[in-house]
Amino acid sequence: MNIPQEVKNILDKLQAAGFEAYAVGGCVRDLLLGRKPKDWDVATNALPEQIQQVFPESFYENKFGTVSVKAASEKNIKGCHPEEHGDEGSKKDSSLRSRSAQNDKNSESASCDIEFVEVTTYRVDEKYTDKRHPDSVRFTPNLLEDLARRDFTINAMALRLPLTTLGTNALKQAPEIIDPFDGQKDLEKGLIRAVGEADKRFNEDALRLLRAIRFSVELVPQGSVKQSFTIEPKTQEAIKKNSASLKAIAKERVRDEFVKIIMSDKPDEGILLLQELGLLRYIIPELVKGVGVAQNKHHIYSIFEHGIFSLKFAVHPVKLSGTEFNGARKKYNLVVRLAALLHDVAKPQAKRGEGEEATFYNHDIMGARAAARILEQLRFDNETIERVANLIRHHMFVYDVGVVTPAAVRRLLARVGPENIDDLIALRVADRLGSGVPKAQPYRLRHFQYMVDRVQKDPISVKALKINGNDLMEILKTKPGPKIGAILDVLLAEVIEDPKKNTPEYLSGRSKELDESNLAQLRQMAKARIEEEKEEEDKVIKGRYWVQ
Repeated sequence: MNIPQEVKNILDKLQAAGFEAYAVGGCVRDLLLGRKPKDWDVATNALPEQIQQVFPESFYENKFGTVSVKAASEKNIKGCHPEEHGDEGSKKDSSLRSRSAQNDKNSESASCDIEFVEVTTYRVDEKYTDKRHPDSVRFTPNLLEDLARRDFTINAMALRLPLTTLGTNALKQAPEIIDPFDGQKDLEKGLIRAVGEADKRFNEDALRLLRAIRFSVELVPQGSVKQSFTIEPKTQEAIKKNSASLKAIAKERVRDEFVKIIMSDKPDEGILLLQELGLLRYIIPELVKGVGVAQNKHHIYSIFEHGIFSLKFAVHPVKLSGTEFNGARKKYNLVVRLAALLHDVAKPQAKRGEGEEATFYNHDIMGARAAARILEQLRFDNETIERVANLIRHHMFVYDVGVVTPAAVRRLLARVGPENIDDLIALRVADRLGSGVPKAQPYRLRHFQYMVDRVQKDPISVKALKINGNDLMEILKTKPGPKIGAILDVLLAEVIEDPKKNTPEYLSGRSKELDESNLAQLRQMAKARIEEEKEEEDKVIKGRYWVQ
């Protein structure tokens, strides 16, 4: 088994000191599935103070019997390769990322040594008052009692390795898997099953409700079973029964599990399971409002189903006639996936009429606001919230050949940001494919990309103007004030329409003309440009798409 040398050393030292020591939980599961474990946990009959005696470079700052053992020297933390694990004599290259870096997508290239391994005394958990952590724990010398407190059978296995070089009087032992709840059989079947009484397991820790869904879409069964993991029927019933317990879990923890579901290869299946098992209403109730709500002639799916299918098509880049959007990415990022799921979240409120001619005007604007509120409640960071809302606000952009002008593309770039345009295209592709009645549009999208490339160096912000606020104050012999900004906005609108006007000579002369208008008039001029553009887009949308 491909086990890092740091982990072997910890297991060896504990056994050489006369204690039992096992790798436990998810790392054993992943090894049996042929996956590289993301973290490693060790269980032992040694008490916390005994663990610290064996490992002086460790710390113990909790009441659950978990000691963090330093596993690698500082000199080994740099320059290692995450794919080189477990070879004898290759400590410099055998490693794993620290727990703190596991969620950092860039961490594999930065550091890959195991800095700390959590070593926990066998324990039995007492009552869970907060539905997340045990009120207290009782240490036990019995490994089976420790495994019995775990969530699912596939995570309730332990692996004992043979001693290597430590402990001259120690007996050599063959590797052994301790599997009292048939976790290996459930792995082979592709089954998520609670350990013991499912209702009790979820009452103890409500986050397990989401973990069951997450494992079902993250894991791939071994052996002859190749389809998705499924949740065992009794475990499913217990999830439904205890779904309201999710309200007791911190939003940050819910968000973290939700993100793992979204970033799996089967996020659409995960969202469907969340809905079927009654959990989605406690995460994003706004999505549930779209269940069964029909759309119009441009869709064969309900609003909720459309969001699910859009998410499905936002997983991998789409190739159109040999062109791959976001070709540098192996998978679309979290922002695109969240935007795909939420882009029509406001349609139930925006819907007017029924049947094929129903309309959903302004659902893009309403949806951006709703998505921002949803993500704020789930404690997403501000950058993610802003990027998702930005994509949703502009996902109805027009890209008809013969209709889209260079000026229109420049205005879109100014609003969306050049750095977000690929994500916007990815969202639009997912939106169209998720409608159930997608039109053939490869050429139109390629043409739009051509237009973006064509105008990307044109001025789209005030910073790109060949004149700035200081220049204006000198030209107009005036002091700083809001009028300067208003004049710059009007100048930018004109330059976006015609980049040839972006010269110091033209802008200087035009600013003198604009200075004759008052602040209110200038703001109205800039606003009129925006409204004119919106009317142009709406006209095309109504005439060609109506709504989406």
